Amino acid sequence: MDGMRRIVVLSLMLLAALANAMAAESFSGTVVDVMCRGKDLAGHTRECALTCAKSGFGVVTADGKFLKFDEAGNARTLSILKKSTKDKDLKAKVSGTLDGDVLKVETIEFLP
Repeated sequence: MDGMRRIVVLSLMLLAALANAMAAESFSGTVVDVMCRGKDLAGHTRECALTCAKSGFGVVTADGKFLKFDEAGNARTLSILKKSTKDKDLKAKVSGTLDGDVLKVETIEFLP
């Protein structure tokens, strides 16, 4: 019976992990640092985002909602911004799960 319990527990853990992975949502919008989220997004520059990186990042969706990134999302975003040559209009597609008002970023892709 002990082996059967292990199989059941492992199966439940696998199902929980799959459910979490399937719960990821996709969001599109403008990436901005937390310090500048209420400012002119069209004029917000990559250089400003890098300068204000310590405040963290988030995405402003088309309906004006700001979704703050978790620490992993901040790190991914900073890495991409450092390599990017795009100066303004930092549009991106972000997938992840919302945990309250924080977006746990799984992937982020800046759009051309």
